[in-house]
Amino acid sequence: MAQGNLAPKDGAAIYPSLRDKRVIISGGGSGIGAGIVEGFVRQGARVAFVDVQSEPSEALMQELSGAVHAPIFMHGDVTDCDDYGAKIAIFIEKLGGCDVLINNAANDDRHKLAEVTPAYWDERMAVNLKHQFFAAKAVVPAMEQAGGGSIVNLGSISWHLGLEDLTLYQTAKAAIEGLTRSLARELGRQNIRVNTIIPGNVKTPRQMKWYTPEGEAEIVAAQCLDGRIQPADIAAMAMFLASDDARFCTAHNYWVDAGWR
Repeated sequence: MAQGNLAPKDGAAIYPSLRDKRVIISGGGSGIGAGIVEGFVRQGARVAFVDVQSEPSEALMQELSGAVHAPIFMHGDVTDCDDYGAKIAIFIEKLGGCDVLINNAANDDRHKLAEVTPAYWDERMAVNLKHQFFAAKAVVPAMEQAGGGSIVNLGSISWHLGLEDLTLYQTAKAAIEGLTRSLARELGRQNIRVNTIIPGNVKTPRQMKWYTPEGEAEIVAAQCLDGRIQPADIAAMAMFLASDDARFCTAHNYWVDAGWR
């Protein structure tokens, strides 16, 4: 397994099937994405990730530099599908293929209905939905060559709750669940599994911008379980769905929300 302090943390699951797997992750530089990058690296996977934020991404690279396979980072904006597709091709070449795609990148900026323009609509769909489809399309040939693979899309609990000031984000996130079902049907005979993770409110620096201590307390009160969900909790589900242990899990949603309703 991964060596030293970059082995899976005490008590965490170890998936032998993830060792040396080729994993591509979008939005891997901070928050949930950074937790997913770290989780796969600690499993001994070969990880490549893209992010628009270079500084936290470089810091994460340094933190994980002692791993069996140090992660690869490239700066990139997923809303430019041509450029992102080119970066995926580079990742596939560097990794020697692709077994796992984690479609994580997203942006949940708040907005009022009256403020939405056609251009803003297109930009929100690009950052929250469009890249997931084209990234999946880009990795399919490599996964077919490998004999199969796992695509994990990140959805959101927000549209299930109908939260305020997130209409476009929630529209995109709702569509991801339909995209997952469709891709799972299209790709299943190639042994490519496709699933959605639906996180609850995850405690990240970005989310802390939106919530006061009182707001956090309201979230916890609405959950069935006490405590705040961490990026590592989402990573744990992503690693399970990418592993051979989940070989018959496809076309479905997997909630990590502490029972928030």
